[in-house]
Amino acid sequence: MTDITLLILAAGMGSRYGGLKQLDFLGPNGETIMDYSVDDAIAAGFTKVVFVIRKSMQEVFEAQILSKYKHKIKCECVFQELDMLPAGFQKHPEREKPYGTAHAILVAQDAIKEPFAVINADDFYSRKAFVAMADFLRQPNNDVKPVFAMIGYRLKNTLSEHGTVARGVCQANENRELISITEMTKIQREGDIIFNTNEEGRVALTGEEPVSMNFWGFTPYFFTFLNTLFIQFLKENNDNPKSEFPIPAVINHFIDNHLATIKIIDCDAEWFGVTYREDKLWVMERLAMQH
Repeated sequence: MTDITLLILAAGMGSRYGGLKQLDFLGPNGETIMDYSVDDAIAAGFTKVVFVIRKSMQEVFEAQILSKYKHKIKCECVFQELDMLPAGFQKHPEREKPYGTAHAILVAQDAIKEPFAVINADDFYSRKAFVAMADFLRQPNNDVKPVFAMIGYRLKNTLSEHGTVARGVCQANENRELISITEMTKIQREGDIIFNTNEEGRVALTGEEPVSMNFWGFTPYFFTFLNTLFIQFLKENNDNPKSEFPIPAVINHFIDNHLATIKIIDCDAEWFGVTYREDKLWVMERLAMQH
């Protein structure tokens, strides 16, 4: 059977939530959301899990997370730190948060040599989504123009009742291939209306738009352009301590330059996550209903 890896992005700060939500006990038996993801990945046939964390989290992470799984599946940790920059660049003195999800993937390149999926540590994706992604990753792929994948969720099913959320809103062609992905950072619902707020004001949304919840499927070819794109990002944005290098920016580069095809995997899976502390009780109730 083909080896496939799950890369879990767990180095985020959780500023809106107010703490390390990656390690928060939310399940009925003290599970973290990551526990559900790893269990679902094992059931779907993933053969390794790589966690992206910060060095300051290592001791508690190994005690709370790795100790549960190191005898069930291969596990490895890699670190995402603010000073992990290419030669010639220095961290902005005011930067506090990591550089974003694409940088988190970049720091894992030496640990991954096989097809891999990427998820957020603090999101619940459902076992159906892991099975669908595992099936995709085991298919033969062409590194000349590879096919990547994204689990697609409906925007209206991914919102928080307690504040704005950031979502990658997708456009697809008739073959369910991704055309573009636009990062909208202030999406919210007011009554029956869903909208994003940007510098030009409110932009109305239907709620039916497919969105990326950062559940991606890649081959190692994805790493080919990451370092160059990160250097370009730093040249243009390193004077802004809050700028981020997100996965959608890299995906758009692959699409615009015809370097890969990105398939949207439609799945009736349930998604939920904890963006704000006020989401916590609802998420705990949803987790109590899971397997």
